[in-house]
Formats: sequence, C-alpha cells, structure tokens
Amino acid sequence: MKSLSKHYPFASNYYDLDGLKLHYLDEGPREAPVVVMVHGNPTWSFYWRTIIPKISETHRVIVPDHIGCGLSDKPQDYPYTLEQHITNLEKLLAHLDVHNVTLVMHDWGGSIGSGYATRHPDNIKAMVITNTSAFFRPVLYWGIKLARLPILGEILVRGFNAFLLGTFTIGTSQPRRFNKAVRAGYLHPYRNWHDRIAILRFVQDIPMNASHPTRHTINEIENKLNLLREKPMVIFWGVDDPVFTADTFLAGWIEHFPNAEVHELENAGHFVIEDAHERILPRLTSFLMEHTK
Repeated sequence: MKSLSKHYPFASNYYDLDGLKLHYLDEGPREAPVVVMVHGNPTWSFYWRTIIPKISETHRVIVPDHIGCGLSDKPQDYPYTLEQHITNLEKLLAHLDVHNVTLVMHDWGGSIGSGYATRHPDNIKAMVITNTSAFFRPVLYWGIKLARLPILGEILVRGFNAFLLGTFTIGTSQPRRFNKAVRAGYLHPYRNWHDRIAILRFVQDIPMNASHPTRHTINEIENKLNLLREKPMVIFWGVDDPVFTADTFLAGWIEHFPNAEVHELENAGHFVIEDAHERILPRLTSFLMEHTK
C-alpha cells in the first residue's frame, strides 16, 4: 500500500459481508449529507480518488470496492452477478445506517447503484451519472465481445490482464493521464490470475441473451427507473467513449430522465473522471450543495 499512498491517501475500512471482507472508504464528516460512489469494471475505488478529497470537505463520502474488486476479498467460487452486487451494496449501506443517499455511478456501478435506488427510492436524495447504464441496449463493443469468448476470453482477461490494460488505451481521450503511477494504482489489486476473477465475471454477466439471468435484473431496474424521475440528477458524459456511446446510452438516460442536468464533455472518454475531473468538480460540488442540504 505504500506505493499507493500518494494517489490513494485514504483510510481503509472493512465490512464482514457473510464471511467475506468488503473494503470501503468512509471520508468526511459523519453527520454530513452522504454521497456513495459506485465503481464499475475493471476499476475500483481508486477511480474516484481525484474527487473524493474535495467532496469529503462537505459530505460523508462512502466508496465501496465490489467483492472481487480492489481491496475486497476475491473468492473464486462466488455468484458474481448484478443481483449479488446490488444485494451487497444494500447490506453495506444498511450496516452503515445511512439515509438520503446521493449516488455517483460509473460503468457497472450505474446498474448496481440504480438497482439499489429502484429498490430503495425513499433513501435516494440525488443521482450523479457518468458513462454508465441501467438499462439493456443491444450493442456490445468488439473488445468486450472478444473478452467473452470461451477459453480465449479467460486467457486474455485473467492470464494477460488484457481487459484492464486495454482500458488504458480505449478508455481515455488523454492517455498521458495514465502515467506510470496511475497505471500502477489501477493494476495494484489485479496482479495475477486469481485476482482478476471479477473482471472476467463482470464481462460474462452482460446479459446480451434474453435468457441470461441478469437480463431479468436489468429489465426490472429499467422498469422501475420512473420511481426516481423526480430525483435531482446531473449527468457528466465523456463523449469520446466507444463503449457507452452518447447516441445510445446518454440518449437512454435522457429518455428516462428528461429533466436531468446534462454536461457532454469533449476530449473525455469512458474514464471521464480521469479525463475531466477538473471540469467536473466545480459543477458537481455546486449540484451537491444545491440538492443535498
């Protein structure tokens, strides 16, 4: 952890989740309004490091690592499904006894966080959307298709760490931001075959087939998004994202939430927080101060 201290200067907390250690950050005043940041794949709480310090000046910021990710346990025989990740988030937030939560979500975190939100709409204060989805769309980036191939996908993802390494190229419009230290931070929890189990399982859990069990979960979430329509929402979207494209996924959010405040960010890709946190932070802090008092 010493190598991370410069870029990740946060105290670790652990929740006993049915015998597994779920790692999370808990920064800021305990009595302040609560912000929960939910990461996706193949990242971890490290992804939010550039905005946590500022937001935690005025808010209690809780940032979990999903089981299999970051500094959480990485069991090899585990139901790495959307349903399970939603349940885990429910248990953590119930354990912490937090209320009137503002969710900040990215990538798979959008489905996980929205799954929580649609099941607990009365506990949601506001929502912050960044290059993510909470609904099914019949499109899949070619690199993800490759990672889903039987045998070859497992070799690429778990053997060569190709999925994470690939995001350093296709996930950003500003590759210089992924310098040696930042790359090391993202790679830190995913150093071997064992540690990359969840990266592969997230990829396999994308419900492209109508019979896929997670298709039911994602459809259930989309069908209940209307329960959140009156919640304040701001969207920060990296328009250069080749995976969550604006014409498909940003359009989907606007369709469901026509009153959302939308910021389309040029020269920013899928890792929109990496590419544009300096542009995002002033607008995000303003939104939080207005809607989470």
